[in-house]
Amino acid sequence: MMNKFVLRQSIILFLAALIWGFAFVAQSVGMDYVEPYTFIVGRNIVALFVLVPCIAVMDKCNRKKGEKEKITKNGKKRLAIGGICCGACLFAASAFQQIGIKETSVGKAGFITAMYMVFVPILGIFLKKKTGLKIWIAVVLALVGMYLLCLTRGDFYLQKGDLYILVSAVIFAIQILAIDHFTLLVDGVKLSCAQILTNAVLGTIMMFLFEQPKIENIFAAWLPIVYAGALSSGVGYTFQIIGQKGMNPTVASLILSLESVISVLAGWLLLHQILTVREMVGCVLAFAAIIIVQLPDRIRK
Repeated sequence: MMNKFVLRQSIILFLAALIWGFAFVAQSVGMDYVEPYTFIVGRNIVALFVLVPCIAVMDKCNRKKGEKEKITKNGKKRLAIGGICCGACLFAASAFQQIGIKETSVGKAGFITAMYMVFVPILGIFLKKKTGLKIWIAVVLALVGMYLLCLTRGDFYLQKGDLYILVSAVIFAIQILAIDHFTLLVDGVKLSCAQILTNAVLGTIMMFLFEQPKIENIFAAWLPIVYAGALSSGVGYTFQIIGQKGMNPTVASLILSLESVISVLAGWLLLHQILTVREMVGCVLAFAAIIIVQLPDRIRK
């Protein structure tokens, strides 16, 4: 029988991947009006407007229940360190990815980004995190699925932009492992808020250094910014943090990678894009990998 805790956490992670997959359209439209760092700043500010009131409501409910949390200096320090580490990783990964996408195809970018499924267990070895044979089989199966899904022509040759995406995938893996560590030490929603605040601050610095933001362009992109900020950043990253708590980080990375599959399915459902047999096989393999990691291990006598 499947572990109820694992099933619940997996559903939360899947919801994060679902939100990110459908948010791809909003991010693409937003780039028509504003530059990357400006978009990052806008979406994270919106996310803060979503999360800060949620934290206030949660604290109020806890006080009514007589469960007021006593935050120590060490607790605040852990929250600050966790938010800065996770937020810096998320910002760096997003920035490298955005730079790389400009110089490579979207398909290759999606496949190379999904490589964090491999980097998470490899980096986890140095942190003494065990990854069983079943999970490694699922990782390979998911990679084959992503290859069929993202590289529709079957070609693969490295361009300059691909190297940026590869760096991004490594940093995404580090971010997943950082969340795996800090989510056991601090409140998930507060960690998400601290992570997004760090992302917004770093984005603001880079925006004023390398871009010339115009208020009229920001207002023109208000809908994709609000959608990406409220759902993708505010809800999606919070679900990632909550869902990863107590989960194997490699399994979590597999589920989160379904973002690429969902984005293709979203294009098929909403934009009436054609889904080839090759892409359908890729989707099936990716989902099969997730099912495999959910199967219970044999009980040892």
